[in-house]
Amino acid sequence: MNTEAAKVIIGALVTVVAMGTVFFHLVEGWSWLDSYFFTVVTLSTVGYGNLVPVTPLGKIATTVLIFAGLGIFAAAIQHFSNITISNRLRKRRAEREKQRAATDEDQAG
Repeated sequence: MNTEAAKVIIGALVTVVAMGTVFFHLVEGWSWLDSYFFTVVTLSTVGYGNLVPVTPLGKIATTVLIFAGLGIFAAAIQHFSNITISNRLRKRRAEREKQRAATDEDQAG
């Protein structure tokens, strides 16, 4: 597992969410919670539609957030999925090795 890559990805994701939250709070006049919620919902591609930017700057920034943030969000999902899969494969290999060793002992004894 590359912990440096994980730190970079988490840092980038936190930065994008924080910047989006501050931006929508200031430009759209939404509460901090609504701004955060909109940013996360947009990045995760859920898009409930209960909050919609109404200012031209808000609409442009949303498209930038989607293009930039979605890539970072996808990279985070991919990285942590790879870690999970690698850990599962390592665990299965160790279990198989244990079973082989037990089988070899039974055959030898």
